[in-house]
Amino acid sequence: MSQSDAPPTASPLSQPAVDTDALIIGAGPAGLFQAFQLGLQGIQAHLVDALPHVGGQCSQLYGHKPIYDIPGIPVCTGQELVKLLEAQIAPMAVPRHLSQQVETVQPLADGRWQLGTTAGTVFHARTVFIAAGVGAFVPKALKVPGVEALAAGQLFYHPGQLDMLEGHTALVYGGDEEAVNAAIQCSAEDGGKAGKTYLMHRRDAFNAEPAQLAQLQQLRDSGAVEVLIGQITEVQPDDGQLKAVQWMDGDGNEHPLPAELLLVFQGISPRLGPLTDWGLALERKQLLVDPVTLATSSQGIYAIGDIVSYPGKKRLILCAFHEATMAAFAAAEYLQGSKPLLEYTTTSARLHAILGVSHG
Repeated sequence: MSQSDAPPTASPLSQPAVDTDALIIGAGPAGLFQAFQLGLQGIQAHLVDALPHVGGQCSQLYGHKPIYDIPGIPVCTGQELVKLLEAQIAPMAVPRHLSQQVETVQPLADGRWQLGTTAGTVFHARTVFIAAGVGAFVPKALKVPGVEALAAGQLFYHPGQLDMLEGHTALVYGGDEEAVNAAIQCSAEDGGKAGKTYLMHRRDAFNAEPAQLAQLQQLRDSGAVEVLIGQITEVQPDDGQLKAVQWMDGDGNEHPLPAELLLVFQGISPRLGPLTDWGLALERKQLLVDPVTLATSSQGIYAIGDIVSYPGKKRLILCAFHEATMAAFAAAEYLQGSKPLLEYTTTSARLHAILGVSHG
């Protein structure tokens, strides 16, 4: 995005644009708390994240690891912190747009920003908040012959829902907790059970909680899940439809395996991606912001968390929460044209109404 280009007017779109006061890019702890602080200011917000679930790096990399420096919480895991933050923003009913990444950002003639995602969603936002951590976390792609020929609905990366499984032969590929959980869910009797479930990993060791490993072992013993030790070498579609994969065992022998659905859990990696093309001031792959307002070099766009740089910046969740608060107050002043009142959740009737606090 070139800031010198003439701002476009809103053009006809294949689907109506989502109008919002604020768009938050990144649904990790910083983005979730940003939604909360904006909600307290009466600013409507939407969340966008490249992952199929909220939590970002905190859920993906530190899901079961302890965190000790959240105020008032002596210890919690990454997943527990995310659940608490989700409960905190529940009264705001913040819409979420997951499994998609913001690709384009353009200024509109009326001062708003037009943002487009990889899923084709278009937003018209009065303000934008970038809470992208060290970049958008995107799944690591399966790179073997035949993948590009698969039609939609055959290959899934870190799927959040497994309602497409019923009656199909499913191959779960990976060895982390998500992969183990997916294999267990594929065999669940109380949902869309797969016709046959395979779990493939390069070695017979899985990184999951003991209870999950015990459940997986029970399914292995009963034959409900068949574990294969090896790696996929080729995907074999027929007219776009997945029919089988070719895989290689630890001895280098190749085998065919029938499969109709492929669920891939090879981990995720952070990428700045198109963010570097948005015309925002960057220094060493971090956004330069005003530490008082968290404003970037473009009016109406703010950034918080690990993605930002300013003198004295500390890359801590605690600091991101402070930045979210400062950014929300700055945005409120920008949108309203005057400084917002400093109100306290302890006594403010307006904030109590937003939070659904009952005085009965």
